Amino acid sequence: MSAPLPMSAPAVRWGILGAGGIARKLADAVTHYTASTVIAVGSRDQARAQAFADEAGIPTAYGSYEELLADPDIDVVYVATPHSHHHEHALMAIEAGKNVLCEKAFTQNANQAREVVAAARAKGVFLMEAMWTRHLPHVYALRDAIARGEIGDVVSVQADHGQLLTHVERMWNPALAGGALLDLGVYPVAFAHDLLGVPDKITATGRLRETGVDGQVAMIFDYATAQASLTTTMEARTPCMALIGGTEGRIEVQDTFYAPTSFTVKRLDGTSWTYDGDVPNGFQFEAAEVARRIHAGDTESPLLTLDQSIEVMEIMDEVRMQVGLRYPNEL
Repeated sequence: MSAPLPMSAPAVRWGILGAGGIARKLADAVTHYTASTVIAVGSRDQARAQAFADEAGIPTAYGSYEELLADPDIDVVYVATPHSHHHEHALMAIEAGKNVLCEKAFTQNANQAREVVAAARAKGVFLMEAMWTRHLPHVYALRDAIARGEIGDVVSVQADHGQLLTHVERMWNPALAGGALLDLGVYPVAFAHDLLGVPDKITATGRLRETGVDGQVAMIFDYATAQASLTTTMEARTPCMALIGGTEGRIEVQDTFYAPTSFTVKRLDGTSWTYDGDVPNGFQFEAAEVARRIHAGDTESPLLTLDQSIEVMEIMDEVRMQVGLRYPNEL
């Protein structure tokens, strides 16, 4: 099964809540690679919203989130604020009756995730975490390769995500749920969860920095017949590759494994082949999935269910507990 073409999805009208860098990436993806449009952006600062709108060619800029959510022409809201505020802002959008795509990490912790999911289900609106990796062409292709038995039974998953972000102020701020795990580590955690599900046992260690956030974390997930070895750091740019080991071969996913990229299947019989999944941007695939589900009347996506997003948050809660990482509003 291949990733559906984003342009084949029906059109919806997007509103963007938050005017940061990741919001620009979604706006570009929707505008240039789908049939949908971004009709409004909202920020706490009118000038910031207007500058974003001017740059992205968005017709309406709102100086508050409340104004954005009151716009009756918006079909779906993309929550693009820091993950420390996803819970608050997703609940605001749901209460306003809007369908929601919420950036990852889905929330700060599993309790918040459960509250957001319960609210969306009670309101009957669509909700999905914006874990774009699950929707990318190369991930479709590698899941198919595994399902066909190309590498036999999966027994090992390795993935790392490290970026040099020590100069980024919010990464040091515990009040914004800063640190490596929620911002960067969510990718290898979600990748292992996608392929292997919920682990039977989690072992984690990490290094807390002077402000109380995690600088880096290493994790081992144990399953009945497999193991995942995952690392994340905000203190160095690592290869950001993934390796899936099986009883009959392996899949090597190139840098950067969670973004549009290529992978190579290498079998023990000496044969190999490479899949090239490089495409521009990449956010258009998750945006198109949202549009399809909304038009179908669905309230969640089978590609990333709400229960699965909660499971990933539960895994990261356990990792944080073992590392000793707590945020101020959790103390």
